Amino acid sequence: MSNKTVIRNVNEHVGESVIIGCWVNNKRSSGKIQFLQLRDGTGYIQGVVVKSEVSEEIWDAAKSLTQESSLYVTGIIREEPRSQSGYEMTVTGIEILHLTENYPITPKEHGIDFLMDHRHLWLRSTKQRAVLLVRAEIIRAIQEFFNTNGFTKVDPPILTPTSAEGTTNLFHTKYFEEDAYLTQSGQLYMEAAAMALGKVYSFGPTFRAEKSKTRRHLIEFWMIEPEMAFTDHEESLRVQENFITHVVQSVVKNCRTELETLGRDISKLENIQAPFPRISYDDAIQFLNENGFELPWGEDFGAPHETAIAEAYDKPVFITNYPAGIKAFYMKPDPNRPEVVLCADMIAPEGYGEIIGGSQRIDDPELMAERFKEHELPMESYQWYMDLRTYGSVPHSGFGLGLERTVAWICGLDHVRETIPFPRTLYRLYP
Repeated sequence: MSNKTVIRNVNEHVGESVIIGCWVNNKRSSGKIQFLQLRDGTGYIQGVVVKSEVSEEIWDAAKSLTQESSLYVTGIIREEPRSQSGYEMTVTGIEILHLTENYPITPKEHGIDFLMDHRHLWLRSTKQRAVLLVRAEIIRAIQEFFNTNGFTKVDPPILTPTSAEGTTNLFHTKYFEEDAYLTQSGQLYMEAAAMALGKVYSFGPTFRAEKSKTRRHLIEFWMIEPEMAFTDHEESLRVQENFITHVVQSVVKNCRTELETLGRDISKLENIQAPFPRISYDDAIQFLNENGFELPWGEDFGAPHETAIAEAYDKPVFITNYPAGIKAFYMKPDPNRPEVVLCADMIAPEGYGEIIGGSQRIDDPELMAERFKEHELPMESYQWYMDLRTYGSVPHSGFGLGLERTVAWICGLDHVRETIPFPRTLYRLYP
């Protein structure tokens, strides 16, 4: 009697007859032998059909199989050192579930628009599957890091009455009779949660209505936003570098096969170990101006500037202490130099740009009230946020990690659209 199993577990069934539900990834034949490349979502295995060892019916069934046809295949598992998985299956039975005709994505090259229109099918390809497995491992490692370091996961609302950073790049919707917006950050709510639980993090979808078409931007993306009470900027930086080290090394350890499938240079990832280098905004401006960029003090960095700075290092680099004028209203000024704030952006190596933005938050109620006036923020909408400073204010810090940019960097992908199962970009809401 055959056992039903999955490809990932065939090593437990060497010499046994098993049944696997699978799809045909590819096939080839050499006269009296057919080689079926099979996949079931957990892995790949080659099924070998030998004409002299099976009935005519099974041979013909194997011959009729097309790319992405689905079947139950029965066979004996044996070790095969030449195969990538180390195992092979000698096929003894085939039950066809569905014969696929004219599968649109063939092994030839397709244009990106075509692939995006067929994203629901493109996900089945070897590389896209590898990306999703790395993404899942990154998510697992993120949660592991926070859960083992005393953080509590808290879920902020997705519908909000205001913007976190006072910007206009918001998706507007009606909330019965009121105006509401899709969240672009859970941070302000995490600050409230930190005053109840000490160390917290959120992990959820965020939305930016930016008319941006760069390879680093999505309209809908996932953010991880920790917030820590009784924590200063310096302590937060140490958490950030240990966090990124843990995530990258978890992927290196648990997804080596997937990284190889993606052609990633794993040695570059193995090198990602805390501590990370730091450069102040002032020094970064000087560095850029010495290297052919003309950027006055007080301007924010664009992608070319971040890439030029990152190329000077082989690890992520913190750019610290930006001018207050180009950062969010809630960032705490440097007490020794109030025109800059206690903040940092972490820039990934290899041109992937900012993956983390963080800061110490203003904890002084009077200064926060001033900021509200300067930024013309409506007090009625933000009264609850002011209350956090009125009732037991403490020094606190936090940061936000963009999941998709992190996936792009770790996988070595050219564009963030491949880092999420169904990307939402400026001109794409289908499928």
